[in-house]
Amino acid sequence: MIGDKIRERRLQMGMNLKELAERTNLTPGFLSQIERDISEPSITSLRKIAEALEVAVFYFLLDETKKSPVVKKNQRQQLKFNNSHVTYELLSPDLNRQMEMFIGQLEPGAMTCEEPLTHPGEEINHVLKGKMWIIIGEDEYVLEEGDTIYYFASLPHKIVSIGEEDLIFVSTITPPRF
Repeated sequence: MIGDKIRERRLQMGMNLKELAERTNLTPGFLSQIERDISEPSITSLRKIAEALEVAVFYFLLDETKKSPVVKKNQRQQLKFNNSHVTYELLSPDLNRQMEMFIGQLEPGAMTCEEPLTHPGEEINHVLKGKMWIIIGEDEYVLEEGDTIYYFASLPHKIVSIGEEDLIFVSTITPPRF
């Protein structure tokens, strides 16, 4: 499913595997395995692919046949990779809006990415449970249950779960980029 959508988008953009590899710093062989659903990309790799193909990460995961403005708890689109300690659930009905909203869940010690990421737009995160360490540019903040932070996503940012329990937070991003 993910592989088909990656291939379809790559071909829509008139790009071959070698060009995608150059834009993502991933090998053509690995990208071919992803497209054939032989290998599963990490969150970091999928973000690189999404950026190169000018779409949000959830673009590859959404079932676009459902077009309701309501997102039921048991029908959320979920993003979780094998051997990953991070889970995301899309709270927005789709990515064809001006913003996206999702719930992130990180196990203790887990992080959203290895290196801080940047993208256009703005973000706001609200901690529902646990303890968040967030790095934004040169600044670092610790947030606990009930705390909220707003920032420009063009600054490099990264979230780490530093509590003894899972970190659960709601994030809203405009424009959709996840």
